[in-house]
Amino acid sequence: MAQTGAFICGCEGTALNPAERAFIREADPWGLILFARNIDTPEQVRRLIEDFRHLTGRAAPVLIDQEGGRVQRLRPPHFTTWPAAAAYGRLWRADPLRALKAARLVTWLMGRELAALGIDVDCLPVLDVPQEGADPIIGDRAYATEPMTAALLARAALSGLAAAGLAGVVKHIPGHGRAPCDSHAALPRVAAPLDELADVDFRPFAALADAPMAMTAHVVYEAIDPANPATLSKQVIATVIRGRIGFAGLLMSDDLGMHALSGSMRERTERALAAGCDVVLHCSGDLAEMEQVAEAAGRLRGAAWRRAAAATRRPEPVALWPLEEAEALHQALITPTGA
Repeated sequence: MAQTGAFICGCEGTALNPAERAFIREADPWGLILFARNIDTPEQVRRLIEDFRHLTGRAAPVLIDQEGGRVQRLRPPHFTTWPAAAAYGRLWRADPLRALKAARLVTWLMGRELAALGIDVDCLPVLDVPQEGADPIIGDRAYATEPMTAALLARAALSGLAAAGLAGVVKHIPGHGRAPCDSHAALPRVAAPLDELADVDFRPFAALADAPMAMTAHVVYEAIDPANPATLSKQVIATVIRGRIGFAGLLMSDDLGMHALSGSMRERTERALAAGCDVVLHCSGDLAEMEQVAEAAGRLRGAAWRRAAAATRRPEPVALWPLEEAEALHQALITPTGA
């Protein structure tokens, strides 16, 4: 893998415009992330991805947040509706083995739909553990309120993605479940003591420390670094994410455009990479901002480059289960009780 730009970008619409095409050729982003504004029909999505990869001259990663529930960028009429992560947690309470099977099978189905478009990275599972009094931004995006239940269901979901030939991204490391506000709008501060964070918030991430990629939380953990959110904190990344949790894969920032962060895009990029993020994520498609990010990010080098190279190695897709069983589980999860 060539030493690409140390950032992931978005784009403005359903096709790359001339200015975006020139930017991609010059800056060579490591990957592209898609949002609802970029989605129309399956054929259109395939053309957009093919164009992006042609411009980079490689099989550059294409990411999407297709969690299910509230967070799915691909929607009907052309695409499938998927259950929120909490649906697997509800099933777990009645039948843990069936819940694990559902998490694997249904995520496999989801991954097959994404792979058919050329998307090869899905930004799931959400490993955050929601706590009482937290902002609802996580809510039913989480699998469970018990850390190891969340970890087991998330592991099953990752294996389903892998069977479809996709990589997953665990998020939001080291844990967004206590955040008292939505980091899209403001900077959350968490005052819980370190031992409580370790026992609850960090545990699912430690159980999945071998995941290929992780996305940071724009959250201040006052017990670790009261001055900086995790994305911009050398202390959080070195001592908790790489240390206590033991995550060794590619670490990407959450979206630099979120209001939890302050400063110019250049400053945010420099601080995130200096703190220990391998690549930064910029989602809005604003070209002027992307140019700042690209210039500040520079090229992937050293350990970050090696982790990025490892993260681009995709598992071969396999057909592990009868489609009929997977589709039956899917329908059971998205059909309200009593319907």
